Amino acid sequence: MRTIQGVSVSAGIAIGTVRVLAAVDYAVERRLIDDPQAEMDRFRAARDTAVAQLKQLRDNVAAEFGENKAELFDAHRLMLQDPDYAECVEGLIAQDKVNAEFAVKSAAEQFAAMFAAMDSSTMQARAADVKDVSRRVMNVLQGKRDSTAQDGSVQGDAVQNGIVQNGIAQNGESHIIFAEDLAPSDTAQLDRAKVLGLVTAKGSANSHTAILARTMGLPAITGIGDAFDPADDGHVAVIDGTSGAVFVDPDEATLTEYRRRKAEAEEHLSLLRKLKGKPTETKSGQRVHLYANISRPSDAAAVLANDAEGIGLFRSEFLYLEREDCPTEEFQFDAYGQVAQEMGDRPVIIRTLDIGADKQVDYFNLSHEDNPALGYRAIRICLTRPEIFKVQLRALLRASAYGNIAIMLPMITSVQEVRDAKRILEEAKSELRGERIDFNESIQIGVMIETPASVIMADELAAEVDFFSIGTNDLTQYTLACDRQNPSLERFADPHSPAVLRMIQMTIEAAHRHGIWCGICGELGADLSLTDTFLRLGIDELSVSPTSVLPLRNVIRNH
Repeated sequence: MRTIQGVSVSAGIAIGTVRVLAAVDYAVERRLIDDPQAEMDRFRAARDTAVAQLKQLRDNVAAEFGENKAELFDAHRLMLQDPDYAECVEGLIAQDKVNAEFAVKSAAEQFAAMFAAMDSSTMQARAADVKDVSRRVMNVLQGKRDSTAQDGSVQGDAVQNGIVQNGIAQNGESHIIFAEDLAPSDTAQLDRAKVLGLVTAKGSANSHTAILARTMGLPAITGIGDAFDPADDGHVAVIDGTSGAVFVDPDEATLTEYRRRKAEAEEHLSLLRKLKGKPTETKSGQRVHLYANISRPSDAAAVLANDAEGIGLFRSEFLYLEREDCPTEEFQFDAYGQVAQEMGDRPVIIRTLDIGADKQVDYFNLSHEDNPALGYRAIRICLTRPEIFKVQLRALLRASAYGNIAIMLPMITSVQEVRDAKRILEEAKSELRGERIDFNESIQIGVMIETPASVIMADELAAEVDFFSIGTNDLTQYTLACDRQNPSLERFADPHSPAVLRMIQMTIEAAHRHGIWCGICGELGADLSLTDTFLRLGIDELSVSPTSVLPLRNVIRNH
């Protein structure tokens, strides 16, 4: 057995035979031409054909996966129609008197290099897109056929491997596809009945190829680099799209374990098929919004795969915990924007920095505390280090232009803390207006109810914000005076305590008195023994781990 570690881009398990896609040679001959105008006309005609192909591909994707997932190919069409792109190609033809194919390839390399050199990982990922659309134009110029044509007269590069919709896989079998890389348009045309999963040597979690794999529900791993070996063709492999592990020629113990995991996943998928798209609503008509909690941008795939209605808690501190220095505004903007775009119209509630207590980062240089749970953490750090807080707020505001983002403040104990945070937020808004940067002017602001003080002040807090989200883990800790990190207190830290449940009840009632909604984003939200209690208390939203969404929806719909 050979074990390879790659980067997870789409969750799931696949077990099957490997099919290695041969790398397509995009070598283009450089020819000198006598009539630049005629060559420009060839380019324009090929570009128009490519645009029409992308329109057909866009409509196919929209029909199968929805309009928001088809927007990628609108972006591809805009790339081809960009005056700067056309000017670059035609300039090369006119100045160097070269053939259109060579000019398109040269222009693609220039634009790809420009994108790759940018600081933004999202923009870096666009390098693959410009190469993809340029390849499409080159194929038209060279008379190669494309599989997206309606008349069936054209075929794409990947058809040689029998993996696209109009192709037939070898021996009619399904395979795990291994490739150096896959273009977004190739990925969109994969026949899901013939493909079990994807493994590529190159690529990133931010690429459109990765996003399409997640949309299609295909387990996918990228970035295996030099471990990619064409000799793996025909061998059995297991891929774990959650951990990023690839096992070529797995031993019996590995096969047995992954077959068990896959069976569990398929049972869960059966529940998904039964409940997907169904409202989270009791038999009496009580509606509850069912969201999911995430820690990293890549977790958004699991939110969609489990049919959550949105993200109720994005723990932004993990962007800080996984680095050796403070994340820049651009880095955070990329992360939040990626999730916002992937979630489309679904809400994405992002908790601001919650460092401190059990979550420490060396570069913050926080002093040792005898009782960090009651110390310098979360909003207290943000309000005393506004230069750090404002960077995050600017990134959140900028990302709000790309999706349905809301901001949530943790560890609030007073109205003044909320007002101070809103003041810094207004400063960030004012700066962005001055820089003519778009953001959602009416972005919603909420607070986490995690302390007895916030429960007692809930009426006053509700007048300041748009929503409450109860963090039951900390609320239990602070209500019962039990350090949740101390295992010897486990018998005393009962989250089912009447005191904790009364705190939750008081919070919900205060929220409703002031016309705002109230949710729960702590672990108690997924506790099925309390679902009936939360419904009786009138909870508006529950945010749980992605895998808890469907079991919870099932219980609520049968209530």
